[in-house]
Amino acid sequence: MSETRKRSRKRFGGHAHKKQRGSRELEVGAQGVLITCNMNARKCTSEAYSLLNEYADALYGPEQPTDTPDSVSEDEEDDEDAEAALKKEVSQIQSSMKTHQQRFSAVESGANNVVFIRTHGVEQLVHHILSDLHQTKKRKSRVILRMLPVSGTCKAFPEEMEKFLSVFLERWFKEPLRATYQICFKARNSSHNKRDDVIKAVAGLVGKLNPLNKVDLTNPELTIIIEIIKTVCCVSVVKDYTLFRKYNLQEVAKEPTNQNTAPKEAANQNVGPQEAANQTQEHGDGESADGSAESRDVAAGNGTKEAELE
Repeated sequence: MSETRKRSRKRFGGHAHKKQRGSRELEVGAQGVLITCNMNARKCTSEAYSLLNEYADALYGPEQPTDTPDSVSEDEEDDEDAEAALKKEVSQIQSSMKTHQQRFSAVESGANNVVFIRTHGVEQLVHHILSDLHQTKKRKSRVILRMLPVSGTCKAFPEEMEKFLSVFLERWFKEPLRATYQICFKARNSSHNKRDDVIKAVAGLVGKLNPLNKVDLTNPELTIIIEIIKTVCCVSVVKDYTLFRKYNLQEVAKEPTNQNTAPKEAANQNVGPQEAANQTQEHGDGESADGSAESRDVAAGNGTKEAELE
């Protein structure tokens, strides 16, 4: 009886429930575009491919195969047998398919209603897309909400993040460079990173690179985006985050409305790491239906509500 049960477990149970890890999952070292959507990831992926290819072709030209098969003369074709010719044709087709997928490739993000497209040169491309939508006010997507570039990734543990960001942020903030900035943080399916701790640590690193870097929540020159999904930390530094409505494709394409938006106090520009943690807000507006575990915060006085993670 016991042997029968063991055989049944091996046949019907075992490790079948475990997913195979590999290049199809978001992993450390990846670069690309993190895209949030509203309950339709498949449609979001399709829209993302269409939109990214449209603007990439405009910026860089149509994608060209890296390995173009050499032309074969008729005499050489006659010398090849049928089996060798078939193998060569299959090899060429596989090479063509691989080359076609090199520019953009979707991988499992690890969170509901979040799509990750692997690619390179993401900062210029995403900014170009948002800039065009802002100017033309043309709505080119139905389900895509935010489109955030991811210029770097690391393990989402405090020591690893500090080590990675201390080098990553030099490009924008190391003396003699300086800028006003804000920090936007969100965690999905992760509970081992406290929002306040992460923001204070990042603000501290920026201050060490140049004490003249200042927090500005009204109209910062740069925005540091930190998106944590499970154990992967996705990072980018972007321009025009406020102007482009937090990189929300739906909002940036809307016609402006007459609203009285009084500027905040200039004191925001002279705060330290602790105040940065208390005042910096998330970029979760417009993603209430994304269905994933998100951190939420409310800045109030000298304290901030703890980020609540599902």
